Amino acid sequence: MNIGQASLASHLPTKTIRYYEEIELIRPTRAGNGYRTYSETDVHRLRFLQRARSLGFSIDECRLLLSLYKDRNRASADVKRLALEKITEIERKLSELNSLKSTLSALAENCHGDDKPECPIIDDLAGGLKH
Repeated sequence: MNIGQASLASHLPTKTIRYYEEIELIRPTRAGNGYRTYSETDVHRLRFLQRARSLGFSIDECRLLLSLYKDRNRASADVKRLALEKITEIERKLSELNSLKSTLSALAENCHGDDKPECPIIDDLAGGLKH
């Protein structure tokens, strides 16, 4: 199948598919005319990558997950370790986002939101600097 068909089948933009080829996550064959030809296996890999990326795995983590997927002698403990590391990273990010939300909420609550120029949000962003 061509890249357009692979895009439809994998639910990935053609630009992403080309990028994955460029960084060698996938290796479609080339027809005699130079066009890429994607197999069902390529589409399956693209779907795998799309799902892994949607779960927050980085390109390097996806590369490792693909190698584990292909390795029939893999230990499921290795896959679980990656998932648990990702969960820890997500929990850290959630904590950071909650902290940001609390700070911004407090700033917004202290802003009068009226016609006057005084604004604690701007003051905080400026770090107490006066212009």
